[in-house]
Amino acid sequence: MSVLPATDQKAAYVNQMFGGIAEHYDLMNRLMTFGQDRHWREMLVHAAVLPVGGRLLDIATGTGDIAFEALRQAPDVRVAAADFSLPMMNVGQAKAGSGQIGWLGADTFDLPFADDSFDAVTSGFLLRNVVDVAGALREQRRVVRPGGHVVCLETSPPPDNLLRPAIEMHLRYVIPAVGSLISGSN
Repeated sequence: MSVLPATDQKAAYVNQMFGGIAEHYDLMNRLMTFGQDRHWREMLVHAAVLPVGGRLLDIATGTGDIAFEALRQAPDVRVAAADFSLPMMNVGQAKAGSGQIGWLGADTFDLPFADDSFDAVTSGFLLRNVVDVAGALREQRRVVRPGGHVVCLETSPPPDNLLRPAIEMHLRYVIPAVGSLISGSN
């Protein structure tokens, strides 16, 4: 079992971890979520309520799955895909259709955009990887126009029910094992 780093080292740890699994990240996501991650992204983009010709920022874009889903649902939307893990974005840029997306390296705590720049900001699995959730959300809110949406995709433990023990076992043991097997790392 791994031990998470100290708070002041978390960003470097997260960046190194995602850099190490970038080539396998999409496959890992599909397997670990039993393919549900695609449906979750569809719902996330739908909840962003993108206007015709609107502007979307997908922060912590990783390999760009949310950005690509946004273009699938709203082909005329202008998408900026930002992440501080350049290896993850390199994988996304190699995908077909990536030329319609503006890719840039950026930190969720210091977005390089003016206030009110976007109609929506999306993120997938970002908040679990930051040390200051409120600060990350505050910065996302800053770049969204009034009336726009900040929409986050995260998972959380289920409520107490009959499935909880099986789900917790999946989260604690199966996901790390599958991740290690596919990526070849711990």
